[in-house]
Amino acid sequence: MNTRTHYRSTGAMALAMALQFTFMATSAHAQQPRGTLFIIGGGARPQSLVQRMVATAPLAQGRPIVVLTMASEIPQESFDGIREELQAVCDAAVYHLHFSGTTAPTDPRLDTLLQAGLIYMTGGDQNRLMEAIGSGPVYRAIHQAYRQGATVAGTSAGAAVMCEHMITGRQLQGDTTYQATFDKVWQGNIEFAPGLGLVKGVIIDQHFIKRSRYNRLISALAAYPDQTCVGIDEGTALVIHPGGATVAGIAQVVVMTAIEPIGADGSLITAEHIRLGLYAEGSHLPL
Repeated sequence: MNTRTHYRSTGAMALAMALQFTFMATSAHAQQPRGTLFIIGGGARPQSLVQRMVATAPLAQGRPIVVLTMASEIPQESFDGIREELQAVCDAAVYHLHFSGTTAPTDPRLDTLLQAGLIYMTGGDQNRLMEAIGSGPVYRAIHQAYRQGATVAGTSAGAAVMCEHMITGRQLQGDTTYQATFDKVWQGNIEFAPGLGLVKGVIIDQHFIKRSRYNRLISALAAYPDQTCVGIDEGTALVIHPGGATVAGIAQVVVMTAIEPIGADGSLITAEHIRLGLYAEGSHLPL
């Protein structure tokens, strides 16, 4: 466990400081990305939120929208649902791409992914999604498109993969049957896996207020107290762009930061000072 202590004056400042390290994970010398991350907490998407998402993307030059459905067990149905929502608010071409973990670097579909103005990752299982993306050509194409100005968006599982340390959703102790939230705040109870790393210094959870995932996010903060832990509710997005971070949608974004050491009493996590911020539509966190 990482035990370094980081003191933060405000939740907003902590998030802003964390978000400024968003860059291409595979190259220390990569240019700062010119794109936008549109990270949706899952659930139904109001048309106004879909419009906001489309408005962030450089589609005017004829660049297409690409929908990645690898997280879903029902990829065609997932694609049909978001395509209908997208076509209701814009006339850009919408392509359905479903890659596997064995995608070859010469796969011609990668050219479509690179040319996209908006890359949208559907919900489902974030572990399945990252198994399909891996660290190869699909991963690199997403990063390159983002660096070159594309909006990379995702909902639910598609939101969870945005960060470097991805919450898998699995508990490691006690009853490990999947539950919407954790029933205990235990030391070492949360499992992580590598995510896309499009945003650094931030851990993301989704369906947050709807499914009362505070226990899970506290567990994540205990595992990585130097990270800013962000819970995004349904119908709501955290929008990260070169100028800062903004909340859009109908609910809230919760931000947790550790301002003093997080400890343990046996297997139980203990903490006296965890800062919690609650942000709604229009809240702006400058970088």
